[in-house]
Amino acid sequence: MRFSTVIRTGALIADVLVATACLRAQTPEAPGRDVVGMPPRASATEYQAQAKAGSFTIAAEFTGHAVATPEGIFSAEEYVTVEAAVFGSPGAKLKLSSADFSLRINGKKTALPNQPYEIVFKSLKDPEWEPPAAQKSKTSIGGNGGEKGEPPPSPPKMPIELRRAMEQKVQKVCLPPGERELPQAGLLFFQFRGKTDNLKSVELIYEGPAGAATVSLVQQ
Repeated sequence: MRFSTVIRTGALIADVLVATACLRAQTPEAPGRDVVGMPPRASATEYQAQAKAGSFTIAAEFTGHAVATPEGIFSAEEYVTVEAAVFGSPGAKLKLSSADFSLRINGKKTALPNQPYEIVFKSLKDPEWEPPAAQKSKTSIGGNGGEKGEPPPSPPKMPIELRRAMEQKVQKVCLPPGERELPQAGLLFFQFRGKTDNLKSVELIYEGPAGAATVSLVQQ
């Protein structure tokens, strides 16, 4: 009797697990649910540059390695950032995707694809965060904080709770995906490790449901 009860109980648990898995498969999480974008500016002309894509307008601002958000300005040494916005007629809607954007630097034939914000997090830094002062060991030799011949200690890392808060601020203001009522604005990221001071040309390229457009952000 006890053995058969265990079997029935195990079968019931298995049925519950299968049903739960099926329910999750039928109700997937909406993509970009934590991405709401940035408040769009009053008009497209308030951005650095603009270009038409069909009946829509693509506007953008190139900020280099700075990652500017309403809650703080961060940096990403391995990526450059573009604040992009899409404008249309009153009540117009458009399906948005960061994959519709690329960046051409210095006229190179191959444009840089947009990079997911999760990848950018590895390079993200807060210039205002200052690590705690290194404590010198009383037994250190030469004031290097370690025994003679030992390598210097690795630089301190930002506390995990501060890093998560920084990442959430950036994630929230990325260009929101999906069909949206316009205007919409948000950040785009492109991998570029070089200096931005002497760039000869930077062009944001849009190819999506609205058509095609090239926004000239830097031109020398």
